[in-house]
Amino acid sequence: MTTPPRGSLNSLGLMAVGGENPELSGIEVDSRRVGQGTLFTAMPGTAVHGANFVDKALAQGAVAVLTDATGAQLAGDAIRAAGAALVISEQPREALARAAALWFGAQPQTMIAVTGTNGKTSVSTFVRQIWIEMGLSAVNLGTTGVEGAWAAPLAHTTPEPITLHRTLAQAAREGITHAAMEASSHGLDQRRLDGVTLRAAGFTNFTQDHLDYHETFEAYFDAKAGLFARVLPEDGTAVINIDDPKGVDMAAIAQARGCAVITVGRDGGDLHLTGQRFDATGQDLRFEWRGKAFQKRLNLIGGFQADNVLLAAALVIACGAEPADVFDTIPHLSTVRGRMELAATRDNGAAVFVDYAHTPDAVATALAAMRPHVMGRLIAIVGAGGDRDTAKRPLMGAAAAQNADAVIVTDDNPRSEVPANIRAEVLEGCPEATEVGDRAEAILRGIDMLEAGDALLVAGKGHETGQTIGDDVLPFDDVEQASVAVAALDGKLA
Repeated sequence: MTTPPRGSLNSLGLMAVGGENPELSGIEVDSRRVGQGTLFTAMPGTAVHGANFVDKALAQGAVAVLTDATGAQLAGDAIRAAGAALVISEQPREALARAAALWFGAQPQTMIAVTGTNGKTSVSTFVRQIWIEMGLSAVNLGTTGVEGAWAAPLAHTTPEPITLHRTLAQAAREGITHAAMEASSHGLDQRRLDGVTLRAAGFTNFTQDHLDYHETFEAYFDAKAGLFARVLPEDGTAVINIDDPKGVDMAAIAQARGCAVITVGRDGGDLHLTGQRFDATGQDLRFEWRGKAFQKRLNLIGGFQADNVLLAAALVIACGAEPADVFDTIPHLSTVRGRMELAATRDNGAAVFVDYAHTPDAVATALAAMRPHVMGRLIAIVGAGGDRDTAKRPLMGAAAAQNADAVIVTDDNPRSEVPANIRAEVLEGCPEATEVGDRAEAILRGIDMLEAGDALLVAGKGHETGQTIGDDVLPFDDVEQASVAVAALDGKLA
Protein backbone atom coordinates (compact mmCIF):
# COMPACT_ATOMS: atom_id res chain seq x y z
CA MET A 1 0.00 0.00 0.00
CA THR A 2 1.29 3.47 -0.91
CA THR A 3 1.72 5.84 2.04
CA PRO A 4 -0.47 8.95 1.54
CA PRO A 5 1.57 12.14 1.16
CA ARG A 6 1.78 14.53 4.09
CA GLY A 7 3.27 17.95 4.59
CA SER A 8 2.76 21.40 6.01
CA LEU A 9 1.25 24.44 4.36
CA ASN A 10 4.67 26.09 4.00
CA SER A 11 6.18 22.95 2.45
CA LEU A 12 3.78 23.51 -0.47
CA GLY A 13 5.07 27.05 -0.98
CA LEU A 14 1.96 28.57 0.64
CA MET A 15 1.99 31.28 3.31
CA ALA A 16 -1.06 31.97 5.48
CA VAL A 17 -2.17 35.53 6.20
CA GLY A 18 -1.61 35.03 9.94
CA GLY A 19 1.54 32.94 9.59
CA GLU A 20 -0.13 29.65 10.55
CA ASN A 21 1.52 26.51 9.21
CA PRO A 22 -0.77 23.54 9.87
CA GLU A 23 0.13 19.97 8.98
CA LEU A 24 -2.02 18.74 6.12
CA SER A 25 -3.55 15.37 5.36
CA GLY A 26 -4.70 16.21 1.83
CA ILE A 27 -5.61 18.82 -0.80
CA GLU A 28 -9.08 19.05 -2.28
CA VAL A 29 -10.91 21.30 -4.72
CA ASP A 30 -14.23 19.50 -4.11
CA SER A 31 -15.75 20.28 -0.70
CA ARG A 32 -17.52 16.91 -0.69
CA ARG A 33 -14.15 15.16 -0.50
CA VAL A 34 -12.70 17.23 2.35
CA GLY A 35 -11.63 15.39 5.50
CA GLN A 36 -9.86 16.22 8.74
CA GLY A 37 -6.64 18.13 8.10
CA THR A 38 -7.38 19.02 4.48
CA LEU A 39 -6.34 22.12 2.53
CA PHE A 40 -9.49 23.25 0.70
CA THR A 41 -8.87 25.25 -2.48
CA ALA A 42 -11.76 27.65 -3.10
CA MET A 43 -11.33 28.60 -6.74
CA PRO A 44 -13.25 31.25 -8.71
CA GLY A 45 -15.71 29.61 -11.12
CA THR A 46 -17.64 30.68 -14.20
CA ALA A 47 -20.96 30.51 -12.31
CA VAL A 48 -20.20 30.05 -8.59
CA HIS A 49 -17.14 30.90 -6.50
CA GLY A 50 -15.67 28.02 -4.51
CA ALA A 51 -15.77 30.24 -1.42
CA ASN A 52 -19.49 29.46 -1.22
CA PHE A 53 -18.51 25.93 -0.13
CA VAL A 54 -15.99 26.94 2.53
CA ASP A 55 -18.49 26.47 5.41
CA LYS A 56 -19.04 22.86 4.35
CA ALA A 57 -15.30 22.26 3.96
CA LEU A 58 -14.58 23.68 7.42
CA ALA A 59 -17.34 21.59 8.98
CA GLN A 60 -15.73 18.49 7.48
CA GLY A 61 -12.31 19.25 8.92
CA ALA A 62 -10.48 21.63 6.58
CA VAL A 63 -7.60 23.32 8.42
CA ALA A 64 -6.59 25.72 5.65
CA VAL A 65 -8.21 27.46 2.67
CA LEU A 66 -6.49 28.70 -0.49
CA THR A 67 -8.46 31.31 -2.41
CA ASP A 68 -8.29 34.73 -4.09
CA ALA A 69 -9.20 38.18 -2.75
CA THR A 70 -12.86 37.70 -3.67
CA GLY A 71 -12.96 34.36 -1.89
CA ALA A 72 -11.35 35.93 1.18
CA GLN A 73 -14.06 38.60 1.25
CA LEU A 74 -16.80 35.99 0.93
CA ALA A 75 -15.49 33.48 3.46
CA GLY A 76 -12.73 35.17 5.45
CA ASP A 77 -14.80 35.60 8.61
CA ALA A 78 -15.87 31.95 8.63
CA ILE A 79 -12.27 30.81 8.10
CA ARG A 80 -10.95 32.93 10.95
CA ALA A 81 -13.81 31.88 13.24
CA ALA A 82 -12.94 28.25 12.64
CA GLY A 83 -9.27 28.88 13.42
CA ALA A 84 -8.23 27.72 9.95
CA ALA A 85 -5.35 29.18 7.96
CA LEU A 86 -6.21 31.54 5.11
CA VAL A 87 -3.98 31.74 2.03
CA ILE A 88 -4.78 34.51 -0.46
CA SER A 89 -3.23 34.39 -3.93
CA GLU A 90 -3.53 36.66 -6.96
CA GLN A 91 -3.26 33.49 -9.06
CA PRO A 92 -4.95 30.83 -6.93
CA ARG A 93 -5.14 28.30 -9.76
CA GLU A 94 -1.40 28.53 -10.36
CA ALA A 95 -0.77 28.27 -6.63
CA LEU A 96 -2.96 25.15 -6.52
CA ALA A 97 -1.12 23.58 -9.47
CA ARG A 98 2.29 24.13 -7.92
CA ALA A 99 1.11 22.98 -4.49
CA ALA A 100 -0.37 19.80 -6.01
CA ALA A 101 2.93 19.08 -7.75
CA LEU A 102 4.80 19.39 -4.45
CA TRP A 103 2.17 17.42 -2.54
CA PHE A 104 2.21 14.35 -4.76
CA GLY A 105 5.93 14.75 -5.32
CA ALA A 106 6.61 12.61 -8.40
CA GLN A 107 6.25 12.83 -12.16
CA PRO A 108 7.65 10.75 -15.00
CA GLN A 109 11.23 11.90 -15.60
CA THR A 110 10.61 13.03 -19.18
CA MET A 111 7.40 14.89 -19.98
CA ILE A 112 6.12 16.76 -23.01
CA ALA A 113 2.87 18.64 -23.67
CA VAL A 114 1.12 19.41 -26.94
CA THR A 115 -1.29 22.25 -27.65
CA GLY A 116 -3.21 23.40 -30.75
CA THR A 117 -6.76 23.26 -32.03
CA ASN A 118 -6.40 19.92 -33.80
CA GLY A 119 -4.00 17.01 -33.56
CA LYS A 120 -3.18 17.05 -29.83
CA THR A 121 -4.36 13.49 -29.21
CA SER A 122 -2.68 12.13 -32.32
CA VAL A 123 0.66 13.82 -31.64
CA SER A 124 0.79 12.83 -27.97
CA THR A 125 -0.21 9.25 -28.85
CA PHE A 126 2.44 9.02 -31.57
CA VAL A 127 5.05 10.36 -29.11
CA ARG A 128 4.08 7.58 -26.70
CA GLN A 129 4.18 4.95 -29.47
CA ILE A 130 7.64 6.11 -30.58
CA TRP A 131 8.97 5.95 -27.04
CA ILE A 132 7.57 2.44 -26.55
CA GLU A 133 9.03 1.28 -29.88
CA MET A 134 12.38 2.55 -28.55
CA GLY A 135 12.02 0.37 -25.46
CA LEU A 136 10.94 3.07 -23.01
CA SER A 137 8.12 2.86 -20.48
CA ALA A 138 5.69 5.54 -21.67
CA VAL A 139 2.10 6.79 -21.54
CA ASN A 140 0.03 9.55 -23.08
CA LEU A 141 -2.63 11.50 -21.19
CA GLY A 142 -5.57 13.35 -22.66
CA THR A 143 -8.90 13.00 -24.38
CA THR A 144 -8.63 9.21 -24.52
CA GLY A 145 -7.51 8.86 -20.89
CA VAL A 146 -4.12 7.46 -19.91
CA GLU A 147 -2.87 4.95 -22.47
CA GLY A 148 0.32 2.99 -22.98
CA ALA A 149 2.45 1.03 -20.54
CA TRP A 150 -0.04 1.94 -17.79
CA ALA A 151 -3.71 2.87 -18.23
CA ALA A 152 -6.26 4.91 -16.28
CA PRO A 153 -9.44 6.87 -17.10
CA LEU A 154 -9.55 10.67 -17.20
CA ALA A 155 -12.67 12.84 -17.19
CA HIS A 156 -11.06 15.82 -18.96
CA THR A 157 -8.46 16.36 -21.69
CA THR A 158 -6.31 18.26 -19.19
CA PRO A 159 -7.47 17.29 -15.67
CA GLU A 160 -7.60 19.73 -12.76
CA PRO A 161 -4.24 19.83 -10.93
CA ILE A 162 -5.06 17.48 -8.06
CA THR A 163 -6.25 14.71 -10.37
CA LEU A 164 -3.42 15.42 -12.80
CA HIS A 165 -0.63 15.22 -10.24
CA ARG A 166 -2.17 12.25 -8.45
CA THR A 167 -2.19 10.48 -11.82
CA LEU A 168 1.37 11.52 -12.70
CA ALA A 169 2.64 10.37 -9.31
CA GLN A 170 0.90 7.04 -9.68
CA ALA A 171 2.34 6.63 -13.18
CA ALA A 172 5.83 7.32 -11.82
CA ARG A 173 5.29 4.71 -9.10
CA GLU A 174 4.24 2.24 -11.81
CA GLY A 175 7.64 2.72 -13.46
CA ILE A 176 6.55 5.13 -16.19
CA THR A 177 9.57 7.23 -17.19
CA HIS A 178 8.12 9.10 -20.20
CA ALA A 179 4.75 10.82 -20.59
CA ALA A 180 3.13 12.93 -23.30
CA MET A 181 0.08 15.00 -22.44
CA GLU A 182 -2.44 17.18 -24.19
CA ALA A 183 -2.60 20.82 -23.15
CA SER A 184 -6.11 22.11 -23.82
CA SER A 185 -6.84 25.82 -24.00
CA HIS A 186 -9.15 25.47 -20.98
CA GLY A 187 -6.43 23.69 -19.02
CA LEU A 188 -3.83 26.30 -19.90
CA ASP A 189 -6.17 29.21 -19.18
CA GLN A 190 -6.98 27.70 -15.77
CA ARG A 191 -3.27 27.06 -15.01
CA ARG A 192 -3.74 23.30 -14.62
CA LEU A 193 -0.32 22.50 -16.11
CA ASP A 194 1.70 25.06 -14.19
CA GLY A 195 3.18 22.47 -11.85
CA VAL A 196 4.25 20.04 -14.58
CA THR A 197 7.98 19.87 -15.38
CA LEU A 198 8.34 19.69 -19.17
CA ARG A 199 11.31 18.82 -21.36
CA ALA A 200 9.53 19.94 -24.52
CA ALA A 201 6.24 21.38 -25.75
CA GLY A 202 4.58 21.16 -29.17
CA PHE A 203 2.24 23.37 -31.21
CA THR A 204 0.08 21.83 -33.96
CA ASN A 205 -2.17 24.56 -35.38
CA PHE A 206 -4.69 27.27 -34.58
CA THR A 207 -8.22 27.42 -36.00
CA GLN A 208 -11.70 28.29 -34.72
CA ASP A 209 -12.93 26.41 -31.66
CA HIS A 210 -14.02 27.02 -28.06
CA LEU A 211 -15.13 30.61 -28.66
CA ASP A 212 -18.05 29.86 -26.33
CA TYR A 213 -15.43 29.84 -23.54
CA HIS A 214 -12.70 32.22 -24.74
CA GLU A 215 -15.06 34.60 -26.62
CA THR A 216 -12.35 36.01 -28.92
CA PHE A 217 -9.60 34.56 -31.11
CA GLU A 218 -7.11 36.69 -29.22
CA ALA A 219 -8.09 35.20 -25.86
CA TYR A 220 -8.07 31.71 -27.34
CA PHE A 221 -4.57 32.23 -28.76
CA ASP A 222 -3.30 33.74 -25.52
CA ALA A 223 -4.48 30.63 -23.66
CA LYS A 224 -2.60 28.35 -26.07
CA ALA A 225 0.47 30.59 -25.94
CA GLY A 226 0.62 30.13 -22.18
CA LEU A 227 2.30 26.76 -22.78
CA PHE A 228 5.33 28.54 -24.24
CA ALA A 229 5.11 31.87 -22.42
CA ARG A 230 4.77 30.38 -18.96
CA VAL A 231 4.71 26.58 -18.55
CA LEU A 232 7.66 25.39 -20.66
CA PRO A 233 10.88 26.03 -18.69
CA GLU A 234 13.51 28.31 -20.19
CA ASP A 235 15.78 25.31 -20.72
CA GLY A 236 13.00 23.40 -22.51
CA THR A 237 12.50 23.00 -26.25
CA ALA A 238 9.52 24.26 -28.26
CA VAL A 239 8.55 22.17 -31.30
CA ILE A 240 6.48 24.29 -33.66
CA ASN A 241 4.45 23.58 -36.80
CA ILE A 242 5.85 26.47 -38.77
CA ASP A 243 3.33 26.01 -41.62
CA ASP A 244 0.56 27.44 -39.45
CA PRO A 245 0.47 31.26 -39.52
CA LYS A 246 0.39 31.33 -35.72
CA GLY A 247 3.41 29.03 -35.58
CA VAL A 248 5.70 32.00 -36.24
CA ASP A 249 4.16 33.80 -33.26
CA MET A 250 4.50 30.76 -31.01
CA ALA A 251 8.15 30.33 -32.00
CA ALA A 252 8.83 33.98 -31.22
CA ILE A 253 7.20 33.66 -27.79
CA ALA A 254 9.35 30.63 -26.96
CA GLN A 255 12.55 32.24 -28.27
CA ALA A 256 11.89 35.39 -26.27
CA ARG A 257 12.02 33.27 -23.10
CA GLY A 258 15.29 31.65 -24.17
CA CYS A 259 13.81 28.27 -25.13
CA ALA A 260 15.34 26.26 -27.94
CA VAL A 261 13.03 25.91 -30.96
CA ILE A 262 12.67 23.08 -33.47
CA THR A 263 10.50 23.89 -36.48
CA VAL A 264 8.48 21.32 -38.43
CA GLY A 265 6.70 21.89 -41.73
CA ARG A 266 6.21 21.24 -45.41
CA ASP A 267 7.68 24.47 -46.72
CA GLY A 268 10.80 24.36 -44.61
CA GLY A 269 11.92 23.85 -41.05
CA ASP A 270 14.42 21.74 -39.15
CA LEU A 271 12.30 18.69 -39.93
CA HIS A 272 10.33 19.06 -43.12
CA LEU A 273 8.32 16.87 -45.44
CA THR A 274 9.57 16.84 -49.03
CA GLY A 275 7.35 14.19 -50.60
CA GLN A 276 4.31 11.93 -50.07
CA ARG A 277 3.05 9.02 -52.17
CA PHE A 278 -0.40 7.67 -51.31
CA ASP A 279 -2.00 4.26 -51.79
CA ALA A 280 -5.02 2.39 -50.45
CA THR A 281 -3.41 1.40 -47.14
CA GLY A 282 -1.07 4.26 -46.29
CA GLN A 283 1.69 6.47 -47.66
CA ASP A 284 5.41 6.70 -48.26
CA LEU A 285 7.14 9.74 -46.79
CA ARG A 286 10.31 11.51 -47.78
CA PHE A 287 11.58 14.12 -45.34
CA GLU A 288 14.72 15.93 -44.26
CA TRP A 289 16.17 16.48 -40.81
CA ARG A 290 18.57 19.41 -40.88
CA GLY A 291 19.72 18.65 -44.41
CA LYS A 292 19.77 14.84 -44.26
CA ALA A 293 17.11 12.96 -46.25
CA PHE A 294 15.07 9.97 -45.02
CA GLN A 295 12.30 7.88 -46.59
CA LYS A 296 9.89 5.82 -44.48
CA ARG A 297 6.61 3.96 -44.86
CA LEU A 298 3.65 5.25 -42.80
CA ASN A 299 0.77 2.77 -42.64
CA LEU A 300 -1.87 5.40 -41.93
CA ILE A 301 -4.57 7.00 -44.08
CA GLY A 302 -4.54 10.79 -44.45
CA GLY A 303 -1.86 13.18 -45.56
CA PHE A 304 -2.16 15.21 -42.33
CA GLN A 305 -1.03 12.13 -40.40
CA ALA A 306 2.47 12.82 -41.73
CA ASP A 307 2.38 16.27 -40.12
CA ASN A 308 1.33 14.79 -36.78
CA VAL A 309 3.94 12.03 -36.95
CA LEU A 310 6.78 14.40 -37.82
CA LEU A 311 5.81 16.78 -35.02
CA ALA A 312 5.79 13.80 -32.63
CA ALA A 313 9.17 12.65 -33.93
CA ALA A 314 10.63 16.13 -33.38
CA LEU A 315 9.30 16.17 -29.81
CA VAL A 316 11.05 12.86 -29.08
CA ILE A 317 14.25 14.23 -30.63
CA ALA A 318 13.87 17.35 -28.46
CA CYS A 319 13.97 15.07 -25.41
CA GLY A 320 17.36 13.69 -26.42
CA ALA A 321 16.72 10.74 -28.73
CA GLU A 322 18.85 10.07 -31.81
CA PRO A 323 16.96 11.23 -34.93
CA ALA A 324 17.72 8.09 -36.98
CA ASP A 325 16.43 5.86 -34.16
CA VAL A 326 13.25 7.93 -33.94
CA PHE A 327 12.60 7.75 -37.69
CA ASP A 328 13.07 3.96 -37.68
CA THR A 329 9.89 3.68 -35.57
CA ILE A 330 7.62 5.40 -38.14
CA PRO A 331 6.66 2.20 -40.06
CA HIS A 332 5.46 0.66 -36.77
CA LEU A 333 3.07 3.44 -35.76
CA SER A 334 -0.62 2.56 -35.59
CA THR A 335 -3.91 4.42 -35.85
CA VAL A 336 -4.91 6.54 -32.89
CA ARG A 337 -8.29 5.48 -31.49
CA GLY A 338 -11.03 7.54 -33.10
CA ARG A 339 -8.61 9.42 -35.35
CA MET A 340 -9.00 8.41 -38.99
CA GLU A 341 -9.71 4.93 -37.65
CA LEU A 342 -10.72 2.24 -40.11
CA ALA A 343 -14.00 1.07 -38.56
CA ALA A 344 -15.22 -1.43 -41.16
CA THR A 345 -14.89 -2.49 -44.78
CA ARG A 346 -17.78 -3.60 -46.98
CA ASP A 347 -17.62 -6.70 -49.13
CA ASN A 348 -17.25 -4.46 -52.19
CA GLY A 349 -14.08 -2.95 -50.69
CA ALA A 350 -15.60 0.39 -49.64
CA ALA A 351 -14.15 1.61 -46.35
CA VAL A 352 -15.69 3.36 -43.35
CA PHE A 353 -13.52 5.66 -41.23
CA VAL A 354 -14.29 7.33 -37.90
CA ASP A 355 -12.62 10.59 -36.93
CA TYR A 356 -12.90 13.07 -34.06
CA ALA A 357 -12.94 16.05 -36.46
CA HIS A 358 -15.31 18.52 -34.79
CA THR A 359 -14.14 21.87 -36.14
CA PRO A 360 -14.52 23.25 -39.68
CA ASP A 361 -10.78 23.05 -40.29
CA ALA A 362 -10.56 19.49 -38.96
CA VAL A 363 -13.44 18.31 -41.17
CA ALA A 364 -11.89 19.93 -44.25
CA THR A 365 -8.45 18.56 -43.40
CA ALA A 366 -9.72 15.02 -42.78
CA LEU A 367 -11.71 14.87 -46.03
CA ALA A 368 -8.96 16.45 -48.13
CA ALA A 369 -6.47 14.01 -46.63
CA MET A 370 -8.66 11.02 -47.52
CA ARG A 371 -9.15 12.05 -51.15
CA PRO A 372 -5.82 10.73 -52.53
CA HIS A 373 -6.57 7.29 -51.04
CA VAL A 374 -10.09 7.03 -52.53
CA MET A 375 -10.80 6.12 -56.16
CA GLY A 376 -14.58 6.55 -55.92
CA ARG A 377 -16.88 8.91 -54.04
CA LEU A 378 -16.16 10.42 -50.65
CA ILE A 379 -19.20 10.59 -48.35
CA ALA A 380 -19.24 12.54 -45.06
CA ILE A 381 -21.45 12.40 -41.98
CA VAL A 382 -21.21 15.55 -39.85
CA GLY A 383 -22.99 17.23 -36.96
CA ALA A 384 -22.21 19.74 -34.22
CA GLY A 385 -22.31 19.64 -30.44
CA GLY A 386 -24.87 21.50 -28.38
CA ASP A 387 -23.95 24.14 -25.79
CA ARG A 388 -20.75 24.87 -27.70
CA ASP A 389 -19.46 27.45 -30.22
CA THR A 390 -22.50 28.08 -32.44
CA ALA A 391 -20.64 30.15 -35.04
CA LYS A 392 -18.79 27.11 -36.35
CA ARG A 393 -21.94 25.12 -37.21
CA PRO A 394 -22.60 26.41 -40.75
CA LEU A 395 -18.83 26.35 -41.30
CA MET A 396 -18.85 22.64 -40.42
CA GLY A 397 -21.50 22.02 -43.05
CA ALA A 398 -19.65 24.10 -45.63
CA ALA A 399 -16.39 22.28 -44.97
CA ALA A 400 -18.10 18.95 -45.56
CA ALA A 401 -19.91 20.13 -48.70
CA GLN A 402 -16.73 21.56 -50.22
CA ASN A 403 -14.64 18.44 -49.65
CA ALA A 404 -17.05 15.49 -49.98
CA ASP A 405 -19.21 14.21 -52.83
CA ALA A 406 -22.22 13.64 -50.57
CA VAL A 407 -23.05 14.83 -47.06
CA ILE A 408 -25.39 13.59 -44.33
CA VAL A 409 -26.09 15.96 -41.43
CA THR A 410 -26.96 14.24 -38.16
CA ASP A 411 -26.85 14.72 -34.40
CA ASP A 412 -23.58 14.86 -32.50
CA ASN A 413 -24.00 15.53 -28.74
CA PRO A 414 -27.05 17.84 -28.62
CA ARG A 415 -26.73 18.28 -24.84
CA SER A 416 -29.40 20.75 -23.66
CA GLU A 417 -30.25 22.16 -27.10
CA VAL A 418 -32.99 21.10 -29.50
CA PRO A 419 -31.21 18.73 -31.95
CA ALA A 420 -33.21 19.90 -34.98
CA ASN A 421 -32.10 23.49 -34.38
CA ILE A 422 -28.44 22.46 -34.37
CA ARG A 423 -28.88 20.46 -37.58
CA ALA A 424 -30.58 23.45 -39.22
CA GLU A 425 -27.57 25.64 -38.46
CA VAL A 426 -25.17 23.04 -39.90
CA LEU A 427 -27.39 22.71 -42.98
CA GLU A 428 -27.02 26.45 -43.64
CA GLY A 429 -23.52 25.60 -44.85
CA CYS A 430 -24.59 22.56 -46.91
CA PRO A 431 -28.21 23.02 -48.04
CA GLU A 432 -27.96 20.10 -50.50
CA ALA A 433 -27.09 17.64 -47.74
CA THR A 434 -29.38 14.86 -46.51
CA GLU A 435 -30.71 15.36 -42.97
CA VAL A 436 -30.98 12.28 -40.76
CA GLY A 437 -31.38 13.10 -37.08
CA ASP A 438 -30.80 9.66 -35.62
CA ARG A 439 -27.04 9.07 -35.70
CA ALA A 440 -27.28 5.28 -35.97
CA GLU A 441 -29.64 5.61 -38.93
CA ALA A 442 -27.36 8.21 -40.53
CA ILE A 443 -24.41 5.81 -40.30
CA LEU A 444 -26.50 2.96 -41.73
CA ARG A 445 -27.71 5.11 -44.64
CA GLY A 446 -24.21 6.45 -45.32
CA ILE A 447 -22.79 2.93 -45.48
CA ASP A 448 -25.68 1.78 -47.69
CA MET A 449 -24.63 4.46 -50.21
CA LEU A 450 -21.12 3.01 -50.56
CA GLU A 451 -20.17 1.42 -53.85
CA ALA A 452 -16.86 -0.17 -54.85
CA GLY A 453 -14.03 2.34 -54.45
CA ASP A 454 -16.05 4.70 -52.21
CA ALA A 455 -15.24 5.72 -48.64
CA LEU A 456 -17.29 7.14 -45.78
CA LEU A 457 -16.03 9.48 -43.04
CA VAL A 458 -18.10 9.59 -39.84
CA ALA A 459 -16.89 12.81 -38.22
CA GLY A 460 -17.29 14.41 -34.83
CA LYS A 461 -17.24 11.87 -32.01
CA GLY A 462 -14.20 9.71 -32.71
CA HIS A 463 -13.28 7.65 -29.64
CA GLU A 464 -16.37 8.64 -27.63
CA THR A 465 -18.57 5.82 -26.35
CA GLY A 466 -21.60 7.88 -25.41
CA GLN A 467 -24.00 10.44 -26.89
CA THR A 468 -25.16 13.26 -24.61
CA ILE A 469 -28.83 14.09 -25.12
CA GLY A 470 -30.27 16.40 -22.47
CA ASP A 471 -28.93 15.21 -19.13
CA ASP A 472 -28.51 11.63 -20.33
CA VAL A 473 -25.37 10.01 -21.74
CA LEU A 474 -26.56 7.13 -23.90
CA PRO A 475 -24.20 4.35 -25.02
CA PHE A 476 -23.04 5.12 -28.55
CA ASP A 477 -19.83 4.23 -30.36
CA ASP A 478 -19.36 5.29 -34.00
CA VAL A 479 -16.92 2.44 -34.69
CA GLU A 480 -19.31 -0.13 -33.22
CA GLN A 481 -22.28 1.30 -35.11
CA ALA A 482 -20.34 1.21 -38.37
CA SER A 483 -19.32 -2.40 -37.80
CA VAL A 484 -22.90 -3.44 -37.05
CA ALA A 485 -24.25 -1.57 -40.08
CA VAL A 486 -21.73 -3.16 -42.45
CA ALA A 487 -22.49 -6.62 -41.05
CA ALA A 488 -26.23 -6.03 -41.47
CA LEU A 489 -25.98 -4.67 -45.01
CA ASP A 490 -23.56 -7.38 -46.14
CA GLY A 491 -25.72 -10.14 -44.62
CA LYS A 492 -23.27 -11.18 -41.92
CA LEU A 493 -25.49 -10.82 -38.88
CA ALA A 494 -26.53 -14.14 -37.36
